Amino acid sequence: MHLIILEKDAQSKRDPHRKLNPTMKEVVMKEILKLLDLRIIYPISDSQWVSPIHLVPKKTRFTLVKNERDELVPTRVQNGWRMLERRTGNLYLCFLDGYLGYYQIVVAPEDQEKTTFTCPFGTFAYRRMPFGLCDALGTFQCCMMTIFSDMI
Repeated sequence: MHLIILEKDAQSKRDPHRKLNPTMKEVVMKEILKLLDLRIIYPISDSQWVSPIHLVPKKTRFTLVKNERDELVPTRVQNGWRMLERRTGNLYLCFLDGYLGYYQIVVAPEDQEKTTFTCPFGTFAYRRMPFGLCDALGTFQCCMMTIFSDMI
């Protein structure tokens, strides 16, 4: 489970959604419908933590990212799991590509509102850990180490 632990003086922030061109609107609509269908996100209307989405163009498609400035980063306490530092000195590395790997990890119910994002189609929060969330890499690595501990 992914926890979002904030610093004591953290301030909530509500940003409006950004305008999107018609092509980007279509991409966002499809992604929102897919995430709703998979129950990864849900509509929310009363969150104090609202960030606009940001689209990152890829060679073959667009990837939906929660926000551009990663607003929670300055107010987030990191959990200490650092994958790249831990690999030093290893002879072999193995990479597994889990299907939507980060989405397999639940965001703690009390922290879901802190993942709220807004777009022209509404305001939504994540039930599952999105890629790009502060310290998501550490949480994912910790889960993988726990799951595969008998093989490491």
